Amino acid sequence: MIIRLACTAALVVAPTLAFASEGDATDTIVVTASGSALPITQVGQTVSHVGRDEIDRVQGPDLARVLTRLPGVSFSRNGPLGGVTSLFVRGGDSDQVLVLVDGVKVADLASPSGNYDIGPLALSAVDHLELLRGSNSVVWGSQAMAGVLAITTREANGIEASAEGGAYGSNAENATAGLKRDRWAVSLDAGHQHSDGFPPTVFDTFNGGTDQWRGGARARVTLAEGLSLSANGRYADTRQGIDQFGSFAEQLTRDTSGGMALNYVSGPLHLNASASLADVRRHYVSTPFPSDYQGLSERGTVTGDLALPLHLRLDFGAEHEWTRAFDTFDARHTATLDSGHLLLGYYSDRLTLAAGARVDSHSQFGSHWTGGANAALRLAGALRLRASYGEGFKAPSLYQLYAGFGTGNPALKPETSRSYDAALEYGERSGKVFASLTWFKRDTRNLIYYDNSSFTYFNTASASVNGVEIEGGVRPVSSLAISGNFTWMAPRDVTNNRDLARRPRNTLNLAADWQTPLKGLALGADLRLVSKAIDYNSAYNVAVGTIRNLAGYTLVTLRGSYDLTSRVQLFARLENAGGSQYQTAYGYNSPGRSGYAGLRVKY
Repeated sequence: MIIRLACTAALVVAPTLAFASEGDATDTIVVTASGSALPITQVGQTVSHVGRDEIDRVQGPDLARVLTRLPGVSFSRNGPLGGVTSLFVRGGDSDQVLVLVDGVKVADLASPSGNYDIGPLALSAVDHLELLRGSNSVVWGSQAMAGVLAITTREANGIEASAEGGAYGSNAENATAGLKRDRWAVSLDAGHQHSDGFPPTVFDTFNGGTDQWRGGARARVTLAEGLSLSANGRYADTRQGIDQFGSFAEQLTRDTSGGMALNYVSGPLHLNASASLADVRRHYVSTPFPSDYQGLSERGTVTGDLALPLHLRLDFGAEHEWTRAFDTFDARHTATLDSGHLLLGYYSDRLTLAAGARVDSHSQFGSHWTGGANAALRLAGALRLRASYGEGFKAPSLYQLYAGFGTGNPALKPETSRSYDAALEYGERSGKVFASLTWFKRDTRNLIYYDNSSFTYFNTASASVNGVEIEGGVRPVSSLAISGNFTWMAPRDVTNNRDLARRPRNTLNLAADWQTPLKGLALGADLRLVSKAIDYNSAYNVAVGTIRNLAGYTLVTLRGSYDLTSRVQLFARLENAGGSQYQTAYGYNSPGRSGYAGLRVKY
């Protein structure tokens, strides 16, 4: 299986190298590497940038479908769209990936691991996203052990609306409107999504449908020369039918986040002072145990960067975080985390060298230092070498520490990690030619796991992931784009001598987009091959503690769009065109062959 997939990946990269003389550099700007804006060509870590054009081509509201087109990414979902969706980056746990929405750290602190469920997060208002693969705890702190996902919503100038419908009684309606001027801008977005769904598990006879209403806003204004104020907020109300011990139940989730920031720029100095809030509340409508859960985090942050002589730049920051979580069965618990970091970098057109350190002072676990360093060297033209090293620190979630019925374990230790990667890269992902070969490794100590036999959390002494990513893309003519990536990795629970759950060793993605000779007609196709994996946790009625196999699978998506006018577009797609039956979590169903069509209007 590995050999077949690797050979296919090589066929993607080979034509890329053949066109290498035509490579270009578009200097995409990213922020996940240092916390401040940097051209992606000067970044020593592995960062993928996905713009709005690509999101529109992929179509649909599902964030996971966009993210899994990137190397090193897999996911698991408990049933239909809207079900609990866990994101795995380079074999890391879902709670080891930090998620930011317009710069606000979001997490469900009352969930078992404290991770953020990306299932209900729709794509309609997203302008672009960045995914940093690897540790960056120096800049972003806890939860950035395996990666950082930064989602930026649109700063609209005009009106755009879309509607689509299709399989499983699904429909989605979205609208974005805004005004944008040099000194101020304001944008609003709103959306609704519904699906009748299908049975969440292989044992259910009822459907797990989804209904969500959401809205968001962002604004900025220039107060004086070099001084500006920005604000953003978002709210989503989701009702999801779920399986609870073999019976139908409903999960009602209210997800609120937002923040305000004051930005100051004066010559070489840039300062940003911000306050943010993230609040996730879940209510379970079920018998005999209806219940409520709430997780709330409040943050105050000061960050900045200072340009120094000789191409040097100092990035710095300090943060205070106050978190609390409680539920129907347990008392309220709180924690505080104070942190500060410094990152000194040398950034020139040819060479980047950056190194820094962070200190986190946790109210329960005391102070902990982490360090990191990265480098990028332009060898010739658009050919570059990258390398990075990062340490990670993550305290247990409040649920893992204090959950009732003996589930919580106050004796848990924080997770720590050391990550390494090195890459040879040509061009940019959005350019005419792109090719990349990356090796990565992460060693984790005290990894927190749920023990199905004792129904409590414990620390695994050691876990390790190492692997290789191959990525390539080429535009032989302006109307055709071909891309692909292959990931091989070995995600191991070293202590128990088994693979980490729900993480396939091999994934292959291929994509092609063609602007046909027929004016306004674009066609595209995606192929995803995923190898087998194992699972420890499973759906109701499956033996507790038994290791189960998740079979490999193949997914094909066909998609197209047609511009009726310069402002009106028809689009359609067929997901899982081959009708594969597969599971990303043992015992939970996944969608079969599914067709969708819609209309997009811009003004």
